[in-house]
Amino acid sequence: MSEHNSDIVHPPTKDCITRLKREFQEISKNPIENILVTPSPSNILEWHYVILGASNTPYEGGVYYGQLIFKYNYPLSPPSILMTTPSGRFETQKRLCLSISDYHPESWSPSWSTSSILLGLLSFMSDNEVTAGSIVTTNDEKRILATKSMDFNKKNKTFCELFPYLAMDE
Repeated sequence: MSEHNSDIVHPPTKDCITRLKREFQEISKNPIENILVTPSPSNILEWHYVILGASNTPYEGGVYYGQLIFKYNYPLSPPSILMTTPSGRFETQKRLCLSISDYHPESWSPSWSTSSILLGLLSFMSDNEVTAGSIVTTNDEKRILATKSMDFNKKNKTFCELFPYLAMDE
């Protein structure tokens, strides 16, 4: 289990498991452009995502890996959102302060889904708003990190296990 999951003592509720399984089926049927996502094989509360840097952005060509850590009672509570790969936009392995994250449970809506969370994260990544967990860098610094992102990710065992088709050498 992830060290970031504060609900280790609480197994996920039946509703939580049902909802997360349904959301994964939906994402599998209707993938999100520039985002890959999969639950951990050993923990339904821990999802792993990859954001593929969009063309004509400082992130172009980058591969950004991170985690969504759901609470045992999701969708009643929002997940933690973490970024593992240095992007020049977010601190690594720090909870991100977004209205769709556990930083702001008061603004969370149970109608939001994993897809909407990931789309919100992608949108926020392209923005320059400063918040807890974000950092300020130049576009040139972001471009340099984009070129180094895959080498960084290949050193991460979990990334390589969950996204082997990305981790393979070309």
